[in-house]
Amino acid sequence: MLIEARRLFAERGIDAPLDELAVRAGVGAGTVYRHFPNRDALVRELYDTAVAELHDFAPEILGAETGWRSIELWLERLAAWVAESPYLPAVMRRVAELDPTYRPGAEFEEAMNGIVARAQAEGTLRTDVTAVDLSVLVDMLGSVGQYGGTYLPFWRRQLAVVLDGLRARPDLTPLPGTGLDFASFHDMSHQKTPPPVIR
Repeated sequence: MLIEARRLFAERGIDAPLDELAVRAGVGAGTVYRHFPNRDALVRELYDTAVAELHDFAPEILGAETGWRSIELWLERLAAWVAESPYLPAVMRRVAELDPTYRPGAEFEEAMNGIVARAQAEGTLRTDVTAVDLSVLVDMLGSVGQYGGTYLPFWRRQLAVVLDGLRARPDLTPLPGTGLDFASFHDMSHQKTPPPVIR
């Protein structure tokens, strides 16, 4: 049923009728509501499933032979995952509304910082890049999912551009300003509406 929920939410958003989910899953509406008493319960289940999937990615990314390879896998695997799950941002925002104190994503901060530090110590990742920068890039690359899969065969072009820009080299132009801290990024990515633009 979760697979059908993902498909439905990807196509019609997380407020799509749950009766349609029942039809797609080939079950009665009562069966849907026995599993998920309300939409919020289904959204929370999708969120927790997404966090579990992040854990599934971790061994390959953390176990890569070099720090740079970890960076490549981080961007490649997670951006593809986001692109294939365009409902995720709405799910994240809804869960933040339901329970602002629920922050399982924060557990990844240390590992992410460790990947960045390893690649920078190797001299392969530019020294002014942060783990939050990479997380934002994952979101940006993953945003191609908004095209309904049409662009997915081509998104690796953008991945190659991004990876090239992340490589350490002597002629780099320094990045402007300082990077956002992880807690602020987490809150921003889970907000219902974007914060006001500060000029």
